[in-house]
Amino acid sequence: MKVSSCVLCHRRDFLRRAVLGAAGFFTTPGAFAEALTATPAMTEGPFYPDQLPLDTDNDLIRINDRITPAMGAITHLHGAVTDLKGDPVSNARVEIWQVDDRGAYIHSRDGGLKGPKRDEHFQGFGRFLTGRDGRYYFRTIKPVPYSGRTPHIHVAVYRAGKRALTTQCFIEGDLRNGRDVLVRRLGDSAKQLMVQFRPLPDSQAGELSAEFNIVLGFTPDDGHGDIGSDAEGHQEVLPTLERDRLTYEKAKRALEEDSE
Repeated sequence: MKVSSCVLCHRRDFLRRAVLGAAGFFTTPGAFAEALTATPAMTEGPFYPDQLPLDTDNDLIRINDRITPAMGAITHLHGAVTDLKGDPVSNARVEIWQVDDRGAYIHSRDGGLKGPKRDEHFQGFGRFLTGRDGRYYFRTIKPVPYSGRTPHIHVAVYRAGKRALTTQCFIEGDLRNGRDVLVRRLGDSAKQLMVQFRPLPDSQAGELSAEFNIVLGFTPDDGHGDIGSDAEGHQEVLPTLERDRLTYEKAKRALEEDSE
């Protein structure tokens, strides 16, 4: 996996606009005075990738060095992973997967990596390793609906090598949420999974910012592989995640230096 300077520019611009447009983008450790409520768990669903794409970084809009981006509304999905006391969880692996703008997953049951109805430019799956501040970041698309489901993004978090949480996040205010069986099953706790997709200040491309903060409680491991291996047992996941995290932190430091 290669992290390009172009991706770094996108992240740096996003960080700059987010800091100017939303106070408190970077959370302070232990800032919550009271115990938090754990993020509700949801089913993984049948479409967790059974064959991972060649590129599994946190930029789902462009695959490796391809010039053509994915179709859809570019969304900067970000947030903090904390424990119930509000303390950041570092070195947590955050994974997301979702359908492309045509409603197709990267799964053999949906045509696989090269299915005829897939957007071949959308990565469909990504990973990020949190730093000391517990924060994660993905560049993806605003989720779209498909048959029987409201728009959503699947999220999984691994802590200490074990799957700590499997859940989904949704578009706040989308009328289709009320008709989604899985959302209705959650009752009032579904509110914790609703995310506002806000226009990114000064974005000429109509980009969006979506903040989804994750609070980990105790959830038994569901049998997925540990943090050092990918779905096929390869040992390159941790190094690439570390490179993604360092790229994010480099952009953050550059922003702070420019502000001085």
